[in-house]
Amino acid sequence: MSVKKQIVQLRNKIRQHDYEYYVLAQPTITDYEYDQLIKELETIERKHPELITSDSPTQRVSGQPTKEFPTVRHLYPMLSLANTYNEEEFREFDQRVRNGLSKDIAVDYVSELKIDGVAVSLVYENGRLVRGVTRGDGMQGDEITNNIRTIHSIPLHIFHSEDAPTQFEVRGEIFLSKEKFRSINSNKEQAGENLFANPRNAAAGTLKLQDARVVEKRGLDIFIYQFYTDDVSAIQSSHSENLKMLQRFGFKVNTHFSLCNGVDEVLNYVKEWEKKRNDLEYEIDGVVVKVNDINQQRALGTTAKNPRWAIAFKFKAQQAETRIIKINWQVGRTGTVTPVADLEPVFIAGTTVSRATLHNPDEVKRKDIREGDYVFVEKGGDIIPKVIKVLKEKRDNTVKDICIPDQCPVCGSELQRLGDEVAIRCTNMSCPAQVLRRIEHFASRDAMDIEGLGTAIVELLVNKNLVEDITDIYRLKKENLVELERMADKSAQNLIDAIEASKKQPFYRLVFALGIPYIGVNAAKLLAKHFNSLDSLKNQDTSALEHVEGIGPKMARSVTDFFNQERNLQIIDQLEKFGLNVTAGQDEPTRTISQTFDGKTFVLTGSMESMTRSKAKEAIEERGGKVSGSVSGNTDYVVAGENAGSKFSRAQELGVTIINEGQFLQWLKS
Repeated sequence: MSVKKQIVQLRNKIRQHDYEYYVLAQPTITDYEYDQLIKELETIERKHPELITSDSPTQRVSGQPTKEFPTVRHLYPMLSLANTYNEEEFREFDQRVRNGLSKDIAVDYVSELKIDGVAVSLVYENGRLVRGVTRGDGMQGDEITNNIRTIHSIPLHIFHSEDAPTQFEVRGEIFLSKEKFRSINSNKEQAGENLFANPRNAAAGTLKLQDARVVEKRGLDIFIYQFYTDDVSAIQSSHSENLKMLQRFGFKVNTHFSLCNGVDEVLNYVKEWEKKRNDLEYEIDGVVVKVNDINQQRALGTTAKNPRWAIAFKFKAQQAETRIIKINWQVGRTGTVTPVADLEPVFIAGTTVSRATLHNPDEVKRKDIREGDYVFVEKGGDIIPKVIKVLKEKRDNTVKDICIPDQCPVCGSELQRLGDEVAIRCTNMSCPAQVLRRIEHFASRDAMDIEGLGTAIVELLVNKNLVEDITDIYRLKKENLVELERMADKSAQNLIDAIEASKKQPFYRLVFALGIPYIGVNAAKLLAKHFNSLDSLKNQDTSALEHVEGIGPKMARSVTDFFNQERNLQIIDQLEKFGLNVTAGQDEPTRTISQTFDGKTFVLTGSMESMTRSKAKEAIEERGGKVSGSVSGNTDYVVAGENAGSKFSRAQELGVTIINEGQFLQWLKS
C-alpha cells in the first residue's frame, strides 16, 4: 500500500471515530485506541511532510498564537431573528406569514431548540473547512478559523463531499456544556480570577483567545442549523430535509428539531421544552421557528434586519421554589449594608442558586420576608438571582422576623441612614469588608483593570495583612505573592506586571477607581473632561461641580465630601508618588475623539457581537453622546443588536431612528 493511500485511510478512520464520539456520542473504540491512531498518523506525516493537508486531523490545533482576528465579509448576511414572548405574538407572526403567501396555502414550521451560545458561519470549499467567522454586525465578522478548527464536532473535511456543492456555508451555534462551564469557573475561582457569568459569555470569551491550544482544552461544542450555497440545485426543497442532509455530511445537528403542522403543534413544542430545558446538558433560552418550505421562505424574503420566515420564541425567566435558611447583612465598598438571603440550594437557569439579594431593609419590609419563608426565586436576565414572592400560605410558626441591624456586622460601628436614602451604611472607612470591596473595585475591569487581582486573591492579600488600602497594591513585591496559596511563580510575575501596567490607565479610570459614592464610569469621564487633573478636581467646591452637565447635587456633594477627608487625600498623594496617571493627557479618550454624538441620546438593546454593552456605551459617551436605559420621545437613536426586545418595539411605535450594529460601527469609524 502506498504511503499516500495509507494516510487517506487513517484520516478517514479518525474522522469516522470523531463523528461517533463528538457528534453521535457513541464511541466504538477506547480513548487509548484513538490516541494510537493519531500517533500513527503523526509519525507518517512527520516522515512525509509534503503530504500534510489542512484538513488532516493532526492539524486541528495551531501551534502559533493568533495575533489578530481580521474582519471579513460574510458570503450571505447573518440576520438576527425577531423575538416573541407569548402565544398571541406568535399567532400574529403566523398571520403575517400567511398574508405574505396566501391564506389558503398550508404552512408547516420546523421548531428547533434555541441554543444559548455564539453564532458563527463556516465556509467549506471542495468539502474542506476554509474559514470560520463570528456573526459580527451581520454583514462582516472576525475570522477565528484557528479557534474554530479546535472544536472536534466541526468536521475539517465532510463526509460524501462528492455530493456537496463546490462552495457552501453552514451556520451554527457554538456553546459550552453545563459541565464544561462549571469546570472552567472552578479553575478560574482557584486561580483568583473573575468568573464567567454564564456559559454563553464563557464560549464567546474562549473564541477570542489567541492561543488555540487553550481553546481546545475548554471543550467548545456546536450545533449546525442552516445551509447556504449559490448552487440552487444542491438546496433541498425544505428546511427539514436540509438538516438531514447536513447530518449526512457529518455535521452535528440538534436532533430535537420537529416538523410542526401549524401553530398549535409549535406551541405544544414550546411548552414541552420550556418544562424540559433543565434536563439538557446545555443551555437553551427558547425555540426557533422557521417556515419549512424553502420556496415559501424565498417568497417571504427578509427585512433589513430579520428574515420574515423565522422567529425566536423566547422562554420566560426561570423561577424555582426554595426556602430562606438565614438572612445575612453584607457590607459593600461604600459601606452600604445589604440584606442577602442564604437559600436551600436550587438549580435554576443552568446554575445552582444558594444566595439572593434582598436589596435593602425597605424591600424586606414591603415583601414581608422572614427567615424560614418559602419563596419563589428568579434569575433576572437569567443571571442575577432575586426573591420574587413569599409563599405566605406555607408559612408556619418557625419563621423569624428579620432584625434590621444598628451596628456593622463586620466592624461593629454604628450604622447610619443618610438623608432620605433607603440604604443603611457603615461609616467606618477602615472596616475590613469595605477595604476588601474597595480594592476589588479599584482593580476591576472598568476601573484600573488589573488582571489577576480577583476576589480570591484580594481576600488572601487582606487576610495576610499585605494590603490595607488601595495604595498597598503598588507596594506588593513578587516575593510577597509567591507565598500565597494557589499563586505560582508565573502567576505572581503576571500580577506584578499587570499592577505596573495599570499606572498607565487614563485619568478617568482612576477617578472611577477611587470609589467615590454615586460616581460611576460616565460621571468619572465627565469630571475628567472638565477638570484636567486630580489636583484640580479635589479643589472644586460643590457649586463648581454642579455646573458640569450630568453631575447632580448628590453627586457633587459626594465628591466634595470625599476630598474633604484627610485619609482620602493621603491615599491620593501616595498614588501620585507611585506614578499613576493623575492628569488628563493627550491620550485621554474623552479629549481626543471627535464629539460627533454631541447632544444625542442613544438607547442600546439586544446583544452585540463586536463589543460589550459597556464598551458601546463608552464609545457613545466618548463622542459626546448620552445613553439612556429607556426609549422616549427624547431618544435620538436606538442601536438594535441581536435579540432586541421591547425597546425595539417601543422605538418603532415612537418613530425613533433604529440602527443596527453594522451602521453603529460605521458611525464610530467615521
